[in-house]
Amino acid sequence: MKTATESDTTIGLTAGEDQELTLSPQDYSLLTDLYQLTMAACYVGEGLERQQASFELFARRFPENFGYLIAMGLAQALDYLEKFSFSPAQIQALQSTGIFANAPERFWELLATARFTGDVWAVPEGTAVFANEPLLRVDAPLWQAQLVETYLLNTINYQTLIATRSARLRDVAGPQAQLLEFGTRRAFGPQASIWAARAALAAGLDATSNVLAALKLGRKPAGTMAHALVMAIAAGEGSEEGAFAAFHRYFPGAPLLIDTYDTIAAARLLAERVNKGEMRLEGVRLDSGDLVELSRGVRSLLPGVPIFASGDLDEYEIARLKNAGACIDGYGLGTKLVSGAPVNGVYKLVEIDGIPVMKEASGKVTYPGRKQIFRYVENGQVLGDCLGLVTDVVNQSRVPLMQLMVKQGERVVARESLEAIAQRTAASVASLPAETRRLDNPISPVVEISPELEILTQRTKKR
Repeated sequence: MKTATESDTTIGLTAGEDQELTLSPQDYSLLTDLYQLTMAACYVGEGLERQQASFELFARRFPENFGYLIAMGLAQALDYLEKFSFSPAQIQALQSTGIFANAPERFWELLATARFTGDVWAVPEGTAVFANEPLLRVDAPLWQAQLVETYLLNTINYQTLIATRSARLRDVAGPQAQLLEFGTRRAFGPQASIWAARAALAAGLDATSNVLAALKLGRKPAGTMAHALVMAIAAGEGSEEGAFAAFHRYFPGAPLLIDTYDTIAAARLLAERVNKGEMRLEGVRLDSGDLVELSRGVRSLLPGVPIFASGDLDEYEIARLKNAGACIDGYGLGTKLVSGAPVNGVYKLVEIDGIPVMKEASGKVTYPGRKQIFRYVENGQVLGDCLGLVTDVVNQSRVPLMQLMVKQGERVVARESLEAIAQRTAASVASLPAETRRLDNPISPVVEISPELEILTQRTKKR
């Protein structure tokens, strides 16, 4: 236990003291893998820490049946770099581990005065990218560029996954469907639930049930009710109708969950009250059973009431429901949106002290040098990309995607609204070929390697 004279900043930095394991922005610099710190200490000892380095973040391959990725998470990455620092308590905690007993004194001096002073180039959030294309590049002193790897991968990999799934869901469901993010209880932790909600909204979903995320993002949270309320109130009132009436006393017109007992019987009961003008009903939700048949039955009884469906839905199930003629106006997306196969983004050194470098390990080859993505677009449609060097000549037929976001540690672009990012996401997906957007065996557009990059690759291999 801490004493009354101890600073709050020391809480959780000694083994065994913090059982809550809560996270705050002040913790972010230590939210890293140990080898980032040990490598940084080694760089200092070898006199390499000030050498200018360039690292690129990209995905070698996609989750199964993904033809594209929607870049997301940059906003949180830039916030992290802006606040990058180490407190005296954090430095003391690192020293107390004994791991760094042989680290040079200069290493501790760097941490004590740490701030990010480099440049960041990235594709804007909501942009569609393909395999081996950098979502982000960091140009900074080697020790800084190394230390920030883990956090950048954490936020960009996860948010890119959620954004891509959300974009696919919107693409399949169509522009008129109401799509709600319900994934908080299945996300990989409290922080992940906030990021999942943000990424989903930025990629085109309409609302989230996560109250904290919604309020932080300036949105109104959305949701209905659970079976527990119906069962709890019905047990006392003696009926499902009594439970509905009780809920509407406090939330007039709110959508009702109608499949606790007999879905069609509940819909028939509600239809009688709606038709008599005794009730206003903004929607009903179905969470189980044969959604095709049940939605048709409910629609026949409540023709003017929106029908929402939930229950382990994904883009494949939504496509099946639509093809089968289900009468569903909106979907609640949870487990399969916020979990599953990850985006396996990596962060690799591509240049050090002006010298291009590459990895040649089997199956993990990287291209050397600082790169740019050039996109061929005709009549609003993506024809393909060219992965080239930043020094390649830009012409009118090729649109460079990576933009300067941070220069010498200072942000040079304004923060974007979720609405602006969602619009970019929608436009990016709409610009892709049909074979790239399909759910089964999609084909990504061709990504060419520029002649200049190919020459540099061969020279680097020979060196």
